[in-house]
Amino acid sequence: MFVGIARVVLRIPESRSLKDRRQVVRSFKGRLAAKLNVSVAEVGDVAQHQTATLGIVTVSRESGACRRVLGDMRQMASTLPDALIVDIKGEVLSMGEGGSQMRGGIELLLSDPEGWYFEDKEKP
Repeated sequence: MFVGIARVVLRIPESRSLKDRRQVVRSFKGRLAAKLNVSVAEVGDVAQHQTATLGIVTVSRESGACRRVLGDMRQMASTLPDALIVDIKGEVLSMGEGGSQMRGGIELLLSDPEGWYFEDKEKP
């Protein structure tokens, strides 16, 4: 299992308000969701009306498929009419065959039902 992750920082120079910025972000997220198998979340400061930072993730059984999706996403971002790419970073992580190298799982759930997916969770 492979996980492709990316962070995209967009500059929206014509945005005069948060409403303008949200419209550009919503449009881009919709285009990505319609064309690519990705999940997208706004991860940066949502109070800045001319900058948007997005986290994008895809999962596949092949690393090449993740790389293609991230490449297609980059191409789509580069053609946005109302935004410019300020920064873009991405990588593909291997989680092993069928996710076998993932840490955690049922043994952590049984030992700590409140926080099994927060492996680095601080204990009181």
